[in-house]
Amino acid sequence: MFRWGVLSTAAIGIRCVIPQIQDSINGVVTALASRDETKARQVAARFGIPHAFGSYEALLESDLIDGVYIPLPTSEHVAWTLKAAEAGKHVLCEKPIALDAGEITRLIEARERHGVLISEAFMVFYHPQWHTIRSLIAEGTIGRLRQVQGAFCYFNDDPANMRNQPALGGGGIRDIGVYPLVTTRIATGAEPRRVQARIDIDPVFGTDSYASVTADFGDFELSFYCATQMALRQHMVFHGDTGFIEVAAPFNAGDYDHARITLNNRDHSQAQILRFPDVRQYRLECEHFVRAARGEETPVFTLENSLGNQRAIDAIFQAGAAGDWVAVEGTGA
Repeated sequence: MFRWGVLSTAAIGIRCVIPQIQDSINGVVTALASRDETKARQVAARFGIPHAFGSYEALLESDLIDGVYIPLPTSEHVAWTLKAAEAGKHVLCEKPIALDAGEITRLIEARERHGVLISEAFMVFYHPQWHTIRSLIAEGTIGRLRQVQGAFCYFNDDPANMRNQPALGGGGIRDIGVYPLVTTRIATGAEPRRVQARIDIDPVFGTDSYASVTADFGDFELSFYCATQMALRQHMVFHGDTGFIEVAAPFNAGDYDHARITLNNRDHSQAQILRFPDVRQYRLECEHFVRAARGEETPVFTLENSLGNQRAIDAIFQAGAAGDWVAVEGTGA
C-alpha cells in the first residue's frame, strides 16, 4: 500500500480526501501533521491514522510515508510542495497549486530534479462523467460546439475563512472559477486564446467576490461566472448546432445535485439522461495518483495541464484590470 502523509487538518481533507484514501485499493494514510500536535492526534485518532506530528517538517523527514497530500492555504502550496519534493516525496496538492504560472514552472523544474510526481488535485479530471462528455463532443454528438456556459457559486462571508483573506490566496476565481475553465479544457482538449472579464472586489475583504468571464477558444466560446456571496449553484452546458449537453453537478456531485448529464437534440424532441451513481471522485483521484507515482501508465493531471489552466487564470485577472481582451500566454493569440 502507498503510504500517504497529510499536511494539515484542513476541512477538505477531513471531509473528502482522507476518508476516500482510506477506502482506496492502493493507499492508506499513515501519518498526519498539524502545527497543533494535539489537533493532529485528535484527527489521526478519528481516522485510525497511526502517526501524528506537530510540524510539517517532521512529517516530511519521516520514512513512514511515500507521498503527501497538501490541503494547506493556497499561499502555502508552492513552498510546501517544493519542500516535499526535496524530501523525495510524491505530492498531490490541492488546487490551485500556485498563484501564477511562473510558480508552476518552478514546480516542473523541481519534479524533474527530484524525480517525483507532483499533481494538482483536480478531482473532476477523474470523474467518468467528464470522460463521457469529452467522447460525446469528439464524436460529433452535438454537432459543432459553439458555446459553453458555466456557473459556480456559494455564499461565504466569514472573515476568518481563508477564502476571504487575500494574503492566503483567497477569492472566488482561484477557488472556484478554475472549475468551469478546467472542465471545458478537459471536455474539449482545447485551450483559450484570449479572455475578458469583469471582476468585483469585496470592499471589506479585498478578495474577488464575483467574476464574469468570457474565454475565446477559437472555434467556440466559454462564458461563466463565479461568486463567493451568491446562492449555491453549479452548472455547465455544452451547446452545439445539433444538440447540447447539460451537466447537473459538474464539480461537486452529491453536494449540489446527483451526477448526471442530459443530452438534448436540436429541437428538444429527444433527451437522453446518463447517470453516474456512487462515483467517488476523490478516491479515483488518489488511486490514479498512486499508480502514476509507481510508474504505471494511467491518466493523471499533470503540471503541464496545471500550467495551461494557470496561464488562463493569470490572463483573467489581467483582463479584469485592463477592461479589455487579454491574450493567454503560450497560445499564440
